[in-house]
Amino acid sequence: MIIPMDLLRSNLSRVRIPEPTNRIFKQECCISFDTPKSEGGLFVDLYTFLAYGKDCVGWNYEKTGDPVYLHIKQTRKLVPEDRPSKKPTLLAIGIEGGFDNNELEYEETYSIVILPDYITLPFPSVELPEKVRLAVDSILMAEGAERKEQVAAWTADTKQVSAYAMNLQQIDNGVIIPPSGWKCVKCEKRDNLWLNLTDGMTLCGRKNWDGTGGNNHAIEHYKETGYPLAVKLGTITADLEVADVFSYPEDDAVLDPLLAQHLAFFGIDFSSLKKTEMTTAERELDQNTNFDWNRIQESGQVVEPLFGPGYTGLVNLGNSCYLAATMQVVFSTRSFCSRYYTNQNLKLAFGTAPADPTVDLNMQLTKLAHGLLSGKYSVPALKKDDTANAATAAETKQEGIPPRMFKSVIAASHPEFSSMRQQDALEFFLHFVDQVERVHAGKPEVDPTKSFKFGIEDRFSCSSGKVAYNRRLDYILSLNIPLHEATNKEELAAFNKLKAQKTSEGKDVSADEIVRARVPLEACLATFSAPEEIHDFYSSALKAKTTAIKSTGFTSFPDYLVLHMRKFVMEAGWVPKKLGIFLVALLLLFHTFVSHQRSLCLTISLVHQICSSRCLYRCSRYHRY
Repeated sequence: MIIPMDLLRSNLSRVRIPEPTNRIFKQECCISFDTPKSEGGLFVDLYTFLAYGKDCVGWNYEKTGDPVYLHIKQTRKLVPEDRPSKKPTLLAIGIEGGFDNNELEYEETYSIVILPDYITLPFPSVELPEKVRLAVDSILMAEGAERKEQVAAWTADTKQVSAYAMNLQQIDNGVIIPPSGWKCVKCEKRDNLWLNLTDGMTLCGRKNWDGTGGNNHAIEHYKETGYPLAVKLGTITADLEVADVFSYPEDDAVLDPLLAQHLAFFGIDFSSLKKTEMTTAERELDQNTNFDWNRIQESGQVVEPLFGPGYTGLVNLGNSCYLAATMQVVFSTRSFCSRYYTNQNLKLAFGTAPADPTVDLNMQLTKLAHGLLSGKYSVPALKKDDTANAATAAETKQEGIPPRMFKSVIAASHPEFSSMRQQDALEFFLHFVDQVERVHAGKPEVDPTKSFKFGIEDRFSCSSGKVAYNRRLDYILSLNIPLHEATNKEELAAFNKLKAQKTSEGKDVSADEIVRARVPLEACLATFSAPEEIHDFYSSALKAKTTAIKSTGFTSFPDYLVLHMRKFVMEAGWVPKKLGIFLVALLLLFHTFVSHQRSLCLTISLVHQICSSRCLYRCSRYHRY
C-alpha cells in the first residue's frame, strides 16, 4: 500500500518554490473557463504554476508528467436564516458597515493532490515537506498572473516619473514608521492610509462619493504644506514598482525612482512588507469591470434572458466591449465554429500547444470557442436568497466568461489593443483577421478567415477607349451613407424645424422626439457600384492627364460579407460628425446587387455589419428583443 506522504516526498523534484518573476495562475484554467468556484475546483501545477480545471488536469499530467498540484476550491457559505440584519453605519455598499450588496460569500479550502490517482493530503499541515509548504504559501500570497496582467494593461500608459522625485526634500523630524499597525494621525482610519514622503505624516486618503475611502486628511495636508509626494501604505512590497505613489501637484499616480531611499529615511524596510491594500489602479479596474451596464442599456425595454449552447456572454474586462462584440459575431459564423469548436476539441489543441498554453493563439481561440458555444458556462447566475440558505437563479443575467487570456495573446503585438482604452470594433476585427491568417500561413486550407475574403476590381476607362484594371483582396466592404436617399424626408424636415424652434427657446429635444434618417442599405450599395468621374487621371495610352470613369465591382464573393458603414463625415472646418441614422437592410436585395457584379458567387448565406462596437455589444449580451 502506497503511503501518501512517501509518494509526495518521492516527487519533490517536480515541486518548485516560485520566484518573484514567475507568472502564477490561480484564478482560471489555462484551457477552459473553470475557476475555483467550479464544481471540481482548480488545480495549480506546483512545477509550472499553470492552473487547470478538473476535466483538464489529467491532460496536463499526460503531457508533462507533473504529478503534484495545489487544489483550490471555493464553496459558497451558508447564511444562517436567523442571522439579524446589520444596521448600516456608512453610506456605502458592500463594505464593512455599509449596505449589503447581496453578493454570495465563498470559503476557500486547499489541499495537495498527487496524480494520476488523485491522492489527497490536507493543507495546511506541519507534516508536509517544507519545500511544499513554502511553494504553496508563495502561490497563495502572490498576485495571480491573470489579475497582474490586467492591472498592468490598465496602468501601462499612465505612470510617469515624477518631476519632484529626484530632488525631494525630506525633513528629519524623528518620525519612524513601524512595519504594521498604521493609523491616521488626525482620525481613527486604519485603511487607505498615505505616507507623505517629505515629513513622514501618515494620513487617510480622499473620501469617495459613496462614503467609502478616507476623510481627505492627506490632501488637506498637501494644501497646507505643499509637500508633493505620498505613497500608499499597504501597497509597498519587495517589488517597489507596484507601490502606489501619488503626486498632488501633478494630480496623478507617478513613479519614484528613489522610493527605496525615501522609505529608508523613515526606517521602512520595504523588502519585508506584504501587500495588504489595492492600489489606485486596481480599484479603478474593479470599478470598471464590475460596472452594472444595465444602468445605461435597454432602458425601459423588456428583454428575455437566453441560456444554453451558443448563448454565452463575455465579461467586461474594462473598456473591452469592442472585443466582446467582434468575437460574438465571429463565432456565429460556420467557418470559425468548425475550425475551433466542431473540428478541434480542447485536448487536441492543448496537445499541440507549447509548454505555456496561455501564450498560444490557437489554444486560446479554441478555449474561447468552447466557452462560447458549448453552453457549459451559459447558466443563470447564482444570487443570494434572503429567505433561504439556497442560492437561486437570477433571471436577469448570467455570469459569462472573461476572455482575459485571449485578449492577452491577440493584443500582445499591438500597442493600442494591449491597453485598457476604448477601441474601434472594426480596427480590432482587421487586426484579429491578420493574426489568425498569419497563424495559418502554412495551412491556408483550414484558415477560417478566408470566409470573409473577397476580391474587388476597379475599372478605369478614358477617352482613348482603353481600359485599366486594379484588383485587390479585402475583408470589409466600406460604404458611404447617402443621406439624400432617406425614406422619411418629411419627418426629418419636421424634426429639424422643431429642433431649431426649441434651440431658440433654450430647450433640449427629448429622446422621444428625435427622428433619425432611415436610409436603405440598397442605396448604400448602389452608391458603391455607381460610376464615378476621376479628374486629372493620367492615361498611359494618351500619355496625358484626362477625365476617366471609374466603376467598382466584385471579382469574388465571401461566405460572410462584413460591412463598414461610414457613419462619420467631415463638416466645414474639418470637424468630424457622426451621422444619426437607421439603416434599413433587406437580405433579398443582395441577390439583385450581386447579379450585377462579375461575382463568382450569386448567393449570400449571412451578412453582418460592424457599424460600431456599441451596436455589436448589444448582440453579445444575448437578450432577445
